[in-house]
Amino acid sequence: MKVLTVLIGAERYGLRLAALSRVLPAAQLKRLPLAPAFVAGVLDFHGQPVPVIDLARLAGGAPVEPCFDSRIILFDYPVDGGLRLLGLLAEHVTGVETVPDAALGDCGVRAAPFLGQVAGTAAGMLQLIEPAQLLTAEARALLFQPQAVAA
Repeated sequence: MKVLTVLIGAERYGLRLAALSRVLPAAQLKRLPLAPAFVAGVLDFHGQPVPVIDLARLAGGAPVEPCFDSRIILFDYPVDGGLRLLGLLAEHVTGVETVPDAALGDCGVRAAPFLGQVAGTAAGMLQLIEPAQLLTAEARALLFQPQAVAA
């Protein structure tokens, strides 16, 4: 399987390429007053507002400090039986790697619901991020208000 590798601090994580919609350069985001600390803001994506999560903050670290290899990773997030775009702000996107399915295993500790299996690779240990598990029910309700139906 192909994964997009990112760093959170010094640790390596991967997102399955098949789960991703787009990878964009870091862009200016609309800040949301009173939002939880892990919400980086809202991206204007071709006129569509897309909530963006700060991956480092979500993992309990310091906020992302945008740099040359920072990216916003867009994917379809399951909400109320449908799909909505959600963005992840990642400070250091390091590339694409092939991880054999046979190399994946359970790490034995479930520190966060969005952290999945681990694999030892030539570049070191890598843990998968499960995008569908990123948000709690409360965070989903905050970021994805019901869409109005046109009359």
